[in-house]
Amino acid sequence: MQTPISAQNDKELRARVKLLGTLLGNVLRAQAGHKVYAAVENLRKGYLKLRKEESEALRVRLMAFIENLDEVTLEQVIRAFSTYFSLVNIAEEAHAHRQRRRQMQRGGPLWMGSFDATLREFYNRGTSPEKLQELVDQLRYMPVLTAHPTEARRRTIMEAQRRIFLSTDRLNTPALGPEVRREIIEALEAQILTLWRTNEVRTHKPKVEDEIRYGLFYFKESLFTAVPTVYRFFDKAVRRTYGMDNHGLPLIHAPSFLRFGSWIGGDRDGNPFVTPEVTELAIRLQMQEVLTEYLRRINDLRHVLTHSLLLCEPSEAFMHSLKEDEPITGAVFNGATTRFQGEPYRRKLYIMRHRIMETLNTVRRRLHGERAVLPAAAYTTPGDFLRDLYVIRDSLISHGDTAIANSELQDLIRLVESFGFHMLNLDVRQESTVHTRAVTEVIDRLEPETDYTRLSEAERLRLLSALVERPELPMLDEEALSEETRQTLEVVKVMRRLREEAGEATFGSYVISMTHTASHVLEVMLLARLGGLVGYDAQGEQFCNIIISPLFETIDDLQHVETVLTDLLDNDVYARLLKRSGNLQEVMLGYSDSCKDGGIISSSWNLYDAQKKIIRITEAHGVRCRLFHGRGGTIGRGGGPTHESILAQPPGTAHGEIKFTEQGEVLSYKYSNAETAAYELTMGITGLFKASRSVIEPIAEDRTEYLAVMDELSQAGEAQYRELTDRTEGFLDYFYEITPVQEIGQMNIGSRPSHRKKADRSKSSIRAIPWVFGWAQSRHTLPAWYGIGTALASYTSRGPEALAQLRRMYDEWPFLHSLLSNVQMSLTKADMSTAEEYAQLSQQPEQARRIFTMIREEHARTVEQVLQISQTQTLLEENEPLSLSLSRRDPYLDPLNHIQIMLLRRHREHPAPEGELSPWLSPLLRSINAIAAGMRNTG
Repeated sequence: MQTPISAQNDKELRARVKLLGTLLGNVLRAQAGHKVYAAVENLRKGYLKLRKEESEALRVRLMAFIENLDEVTLEQVIRAFSTYFSLVNIAEEAHAHRQRRRQMQRGGPLWMGSFDATLREFYNRGTSPEKLQELVDQLRYMPVLTAHPTEARRRTIMEAQRRIFLSTDRLNTPALGPEVRREIIEALEAQILTLWRTNEVRTHKPKVEDEIRYGLFYFKESLFTAVPTVYRFFDKAVRRTYGMDNHGLPLIHAPSFLRFGSWIGGDRDGNPFVTPEVTELAIRLQMQEVLTEYLRRINDLRHVLTHSLLLCEPSEAFMHSLKEDEPITGAVFNGATTRFQGEPYRRKLYIMRHRIMETLNTVRRRLHGERAVLPAAAYTTPGDFLRDLYVIRDSLISHGDTAIANSELQDLIRLVESFGFHMLNLDVRQESTVHTRAVTEVIDRLEPETDYTRLSEAERLRLLSALVERPELPMLDEEALSEETRQTLEVVKVMRRLREEAGEATFGSYVISMTHTASHVLEVMLLARLGGLVGYDAQGEQFCNIIISPLFETIDDLQHVETVLTDLLDNDVYARLLKRSGNLQEVMLGYSDSCKDGGIISSSWNLYDAQKKIIRITEAHGVRCRLFHGRGGTIGRGGGPTHESILAQPPGTAHGEIKFTEQGEVLSYKYSNAETAAYELTMGITGLFKASRSVIEPIAEDRTEYLAVMDELSQAGEAQYRELTDRTEGFLDYFYEITPVQEIGQMNIGSRPSHRKKADRSKSSIRAIPWVFGWAQSRHTLPAWYGIGTALASYTSRGPEALAQLRRMYDEWPFLHSLLSNVQMSLTKADMSTAEEYAQLSQQPEQARRIFTMIREEHARTVEQVLQISQTQTLLEENEPLSLSLSRRDPYLDPLNHIQIMLLRRHREHPAPEGELSPWLSPLLRSINAIAAGMRNTG
């Protein structure tokens, strides 16, 4: 959600975009030459005219102009438009940051979704400090980074863009003199030149290690700054709204409720390159990154906490901790053991620096393959490190230096509480059939009389339960097992070893994709038993050091979630182990595959319904539940503004905790800049705040008549979607021929294959990401809206009462409002005129015309129905900033789409000789990058 935008504000943004465009033009003229600059200007001005007034003659001239460009010029033209979109994105982000800063400087209430506005809302509702503290104590906000490959930007490009963002922001400095302004603009032009000189396309396909480092980049660049900032924002809002206690501290204390997870290096579903060794590497790289940050901050604090014993009296606990450190002072101070005795905090920080360095150096040695053991002086756990930080903080407060304690020191404490030594909770994911094959092989050796493949579900559960609970299992000859089974077992063993190395919170969940039965979960529990994550301690007590998260992905899976979860929680052995691990059942919901399977409206509604079922079942079994939302970047993959998406969850299902994937380009748009990252995190956390009111007060349930209407709409929408995608002859051929999905597979944007089975063109084989990406590139955006128009039209055709009912639902019910708001964005990004030109790439013109007609008619029907229900004249009328942003991009996307159509035709009609690359492939791949940058959320 953006801050409100006025005509004046948009004028400022347009002026900034124009400045950046002018500077880019200067770079193009100087570096690419007049021919490229003239081509860009011709296309830019021509398509701007077409957007204002259609002219068939002008359109024909522009297409002829594109056709006559050679591949070298085409590539430069594409790069020019791509760079322009990068600059527009930066300008919009910097502008939004400026508007928020202005509001903060004015001192009044802040934007909806800020901590300020949210706490005022709770205060005005009469929520007492005690009740609010109860809610805050249960908060846990958990974004999970994934390597799903829709982000085409290289890290080098992101670093260049960060420099441009900072320079752009400097232009907003009040009372900027003309000379300083000129210097900033000159620096900006130089930075744009650097961006132009940097290849935006990867020359090699990234390895998983590259993806791990790419994910860590966001923390070093922004999140290590943004996370403490978020807590500062919260504390400030508490002081403004609820006041302070007798010690000058906020009346409500927020525990560190932010945790970050990751799938990068742990998600092996469909990615053969994620080996146990890669998982080990991921954890150690994470540790290296976070320990390096702690070391940097300790170094800084040495120059801040320079208190003299002559001028303050540290606490007894602090002085005792210094005394406990005496045995290592010789190593810390190179024999000068009395150094800084008159400056006790500096002395302590030098000792802490030494201990952190010992821990960090051990991690580095392990990264280099050494079997290094932690030295005695090293910090063994983050708890040891935190105790030293706490004792400094409490001592400072004891002699009246609360303000100092609550600045840089408190920021470091927040980081350690949030990240520990492991930094990210790494989830492990694997597909259920892999476990079934491994367990079948294991049981064949442990229970040779039993044929696991022939057992019923009930029999499997009994056998698996008995084996998991058995105090001792027979020795298993692992050398006799298949390579796949040995690797599957090794993953669990690596998890056990790394928990001991990096801490208990090192791993998040073990996610089972394609969970169809309760036995799929018990199979992983048996593997965990064999690998040492589950078992019996020296006292004979059972332990369970794994959280298993079943993932329900397809529409069918979502409809059977009740049966699977009930069978699982009714199992006595599983229930006992769940209690041993904290009595928390995590359940993951797959937005991408369910949408690809049954369409957006059916997916959204079945996910909504499944959440209510899950909470009902876990509550009935006395089990805490955390829902894990597998959201992608686009609407077609569960995306959309985080604040509204959380508020649109079923009442009473959040319970203070939420976990969700952050995928592809969402990472860079949210987390590349610390300023935006702090804003985005705050918006998500306040959404969770509001959605979790049921923790402290009764809340209204959904209205029964609304649920009944949605059941109808869901069925009608799914039927229409399946009619097109499953039952229309030639539909999948249409998809492969008129979108660049085959060429997307040749882009170096991810380590994972784009298809589950290489030569399989079925809807079930193609992964959800290229499915959505392909439709977006060809301006159909079909997965995000198809079927909704028919569903709504079928209902409103009953008369005025039915329409009035849907309007009430839209106005009053966050679920429908959020769904249709998101759909409006996708409908706006679709362009049926351009999509029709992509349709002409089909090798079966008649068939393609028939399919495109179905799509175009459903698009028109959906637009009509959504406008009628929202009672607006145009799409996105209720979200002016987004509407202006998209309309600003369209005239620049138009030439790119037409260039891409031509390139696809040439690339396919004139394949290169074997062993050679097509001359059209490089500009084609750049066009995919450029369109992705222009449309922003693409996959």
